[in-house]
Amino acid sequence: MTALTESQDARMTARQRMVLVLLLGSQFMLAVDFSILNVALPVIGSGLGFALADLQWVATTFALAAAGFTLLFGRVADLFGRRRLFLAGMALLGLSSLAGGLAASPATLLAARVAQGLATAIVTPAGLSLLTTSFREGPLRARALGLNGALMSAGFTSGAILGGLLTDLLSWRWAFLVNVPVAVAVLAAAPALLSESRPAQRPRMDLPGAATVTAGLLALVFGLTRAGEHGFADPAGLGGLAVGALLLVAFWFVERRASSPLVPVTILARASVKWGNLAGLAAFATETSLVFLMTLYLQKVLGYSALATGLAFGVLGLGTVLGGVVAPRVLSRLGTGRALAAGFAVQAVATASLALLGTGSGWIWLLLAATFIGGVGNMVAIVGFMVTATSGLPDSEQGLATGLATMTQQVGITMGIPIMSAVATAAMGSSVLRGVTVAVLVNALLTLAAGFVRTGRGR
Repeated sequence: MTALTESQDARMTARQRMVLVLLLGSQFMLAVDFSILNVALPVIGSGLGFALADLQWVATTFALAAAGFTLLFGRVADLFGRRRLFLAGMALLGLSSLAGGLAASPATLLAARVAQGLATAIVTPAGLSLLTTSFREGPLRARALGLNGALMSAGFTSGAILGGLLTDLLSWRWAFLVNVPVAVAVLAAAPALLSESRPAQRPRMDLPGAATVTAGLLALVFGLTRAGEHGFADPAGLGGLAVGALLLVAFWFVERRASSPLVPVTILARASVKWGNLAGLAAFATETSLVFLMTLYLQKVLGYSALATGLAFGVLGLGTVLGGVVAPRVLSRLGTGRALAAGFAVQAVATASLALLGTGSGWIWLLLAATFIGGVGNMVAIVGFMVTATSGLPDSEQGLATGLATMTQQVGITMGIPIMSAVATAAMGSSVLRGVTVAVLVNALLTLAAGFVRTGRGR
């Protein structure tokens, strides 16, 4: 390939830029939804009459639906049309956000959160597969995925800031209602910009596979959530984890015998898909759980308010944005395998430095510097994971590949916090700082170990 051709391949058309803006905007909004209500939970509880013990279900119901149904809807998008699913999911997101913003009872709010989770499970894999099929494999796709990863990670961290600002200045209801105009704008622009794609001959839906994997993921997420709240000795949590593991094993055997499997075993056997998703699981589990640990440190050790804590994580958001911008260049120079290792190494060193944190207010500068640098490394690893997990596959399987990657992301987000919470609680004793320090070191070791994962695509 000549240098001129490579330059042309790396240049986006005007239409591709508009498609990118549309899809990145929708993915950013979905990422914000994961964390926007965390700061507002106490206000929601007093406003709608939630019992204190029931407040966690505002987040849990969303996570259950989002993680449990992602793989199913990713495959449905492949079979029935990605644009069609994307538009349906955005419509559901707008309606459920409106319902949540107008909710007058806990039951209505929880139903709205379930619907928001389902909308996320529909839109995220459909939007990612539209993104990967709009930009062919190579520099353009790496650049698009880099920007997507940066904005999604920034959305997770900025959600807390936005939720605090909206709650303080207006009302907690605006944490829901802010989605409505964005959803309407996306629904108005998407039909003209996005092309439909689906197979000429539609295979029969693998219902046994869909049932076992969806139920297995729901049980797994429920078990992890219960373990995070009540410890890993909790019978309900252990039962959920055991049932989830059994159903996922059953799913594997169902797929081996299905004539039109939901997830072909040949896909799962690909080195890029298998090892790429394992790296992604580690990337999301370690970084989101680190945010949890630093929240404990800022609020319980330094005495920061919820809003001040959210603002402190804005520096992490800046680091992830920078990481998303530089990641395509790192991948181009090092290859995906070495880029993943480099990203995890930077994240591990930055995380380990947080074990030096003390009780004085001056330690905030170490936290800000370390989370910024760690955010850069983590985002390089995340983009490497996304490129690896979606490369070498035909367009007809991109919905499945992005569904797997999205499921990995959401399970990683869900499992990281309960694991690190259990480590911190076990080591805490009478000192919150001691528990946080031990958990930070465990987090750094897990991150470093993830850097040795072989993707089968590195060079």
